[in-house]
Amino acid sequence: MPDPRLGAARAVAALLRRAGRGGTSLPGRLLMRADPGALGRLGARLPGGSAIVTGTNGKTTTAAMAATILEGQGVRLVHNRAGANMAGGVASALLGAVGRGGAMTGELGLFEVDELWVAQVVDALSPRALVLGNLFRDQLDRYGELETIADRWAGVVASSAGRRARLALNADDPLVADLGRERDHVLYFGVEDDGVALPGLEHASDAKHCRRCGAPYVYDAVYLAHLGRYHCPNCDARRPDPRVVAEDIRLHGLRGSRFVLRTDAGRWPVELPLPGLYNIYNALAATSLALTLDRHEDEIVRGLEAVRPVFGRAESVALGPRELQILLVKNPAGANEVLRTLSLEPGQHDLLGVLNDRVADGRDVSWVWDADFESIAPRVRRMTCSGLRAAELALRMKYAGVPTDRLAVEPDLAAALDHAAADGDSGAPLYALPTYTAMLELRDLLAARGQVASSWA
Repeated sequence: MPDPRLGAARAVAALLRRAGRGGTSLPGRLLMRADPGALGRLGARLPGGSAIVTGTNGKTTTAAMAATILEGQGVRLVHNRAGANMAGGVASALLGAVGRGGAMTGELGLFEVDELWVAQVVDALSPRALVLGNLFRDQLDRYGELETIADRWAGVVASSAGRRARLALNADDPLVADLGRERDHVLYFGVEDDGVALPGLEHASDAKHCRRCGAPYVYDAVYLAHLGRYHCPNCDARRPDPRVVAEDIRLHGLRGSRFVLRTDAGRWPVELPLPGLYNIYNALAATSLALTLDRHEDEIVRGLEAVRPVFGRAESVALGPRELQILLVKNPAGANEVLRTLSLEPGQHDLLGVLNDRVADGRDVSWVWDADFESIAPRVRRMTCSGLRAAELALRMKYAGVPTDRLAVEPDLAAALDHAAADGDSGAPLYALPTYTAMLELRDLLAARGQVASSWA
C-alpha cells in the first residue's frame, strides 16, 4: 500500500518545482516530521548504499566531481545536486528518487552534508564511504569553534555507523587527519609540491595547535590556510603519509590547473578545468571517494577532466560583451584562495562584491577583516559593493588600500550588477565575489534575465 506521508511530501515538492524553487529541503523536512525514521528507510532502498562528503569548504564541488566520475561509468546516482545539505535536503533527494512501486530510480546515494548534520545523516544512512575534507573557521555564531566540530566528527567516526564506513581524510588538515588515528585502512589525501607553498601561516589560519597535547605545530610547508605538512614537536602527532597525492602542480588562474595525480597504482597527469589550489584539494577528495568505491584511476581522471563548475563556484556567464565570473566567498580561508587565484589573472580588475549576513551566511561578517583583500587591492580598477552589508564591505576595501574613488556602494543587487557591468573596460571580465545567499540571489537575478538556467533546475 502506498505510504500517504511519501505522497504528501512529493506533492509539496511538485508544487515548489512549479513555483521555480526546486523543493530542495522543505519536502524532506515535512516527511521527517511526519515520519522520523524516513531518512533511514529511504536510504535502505538504495541497492548500492550511499556515500557522504562533508567539510567547511568545497563539499558541493567535491560531490559534483565525484558525480561526474561515477556517472561517467554509468552509475545511477541519487544526489542532492542543488546543495541542500542538511537532513531535510538529503531526504528530499531520496524522496525525489522514489519510483513506481517504491523502488529507487538510482542505485547509489551521493550526498554532501552540512558539518553539523553529519552525525544524524551518517546514523540514518550508515554510508559505505565518508569523506571529511577540511575544517575552517566559518559562521562562528552557528558552528562555534573548530574544536567543537572536530569533537562531533570524532563521535561520528567512532560510532557504529561511522566504523562501518570507509574513511577518506585530508592528511594536510591536522584536525581532520587526527580523526583517523584510531582507525585502520584510512585513505588519506594531500598535496606534495612546495612550489605552491605559502611563505608561512596566514593570519586567518585556524588549527595551529596539536589536538592531542596543545603544543603549536611546526610546519615544513603551508599550502592553504592551515593545510600543509606539519608535526608536533612535543608528541608523536604528525601529518600522515597520503596515498592520494597531487604533485607537479601548475595553477593557471581562472583558466584551470594542472597536476600529477599519484596513487599506489601509479601517476596520471590531470588537466582540471577548475581554478585554484582549493579545487585541486576537491579533486583529491573526489578521487579518494571514487577509490573507496572501487573505481580505477583511468576512470577518475576522465571524470575530473570532464567536470564543469557548480553554480556560483567559478561559473562564467555572458553579460553582453562582458564575461561575468562568479566566485563564492564565505570565510577567510576560502576568500584568500579566491584572491590568490585572481592574483594570477593579468591586468586591473573590475569587481562586484556582495556581502550578506543572513543565517546561511553567518550573522557575524567580521571575517572580512581576516581575509587578505590587501593582496588584490592594488589591482582593483573599480569595485561595486552590494548586499545587506555593502557599506561594511566598502569600508573593508578602503582599509585594504583601494582608493575611495574606485569604490561604489549600491545595496540593491540589480542596480549594483548593472553599475558594475557598465563601469569599466567593456572587454575585461567582471568578477563577482558574493557570499552564499548573495550568490543565490545573483543567480536568481541572472535567471530572471534569461542569462543562466535556474539554480533549482
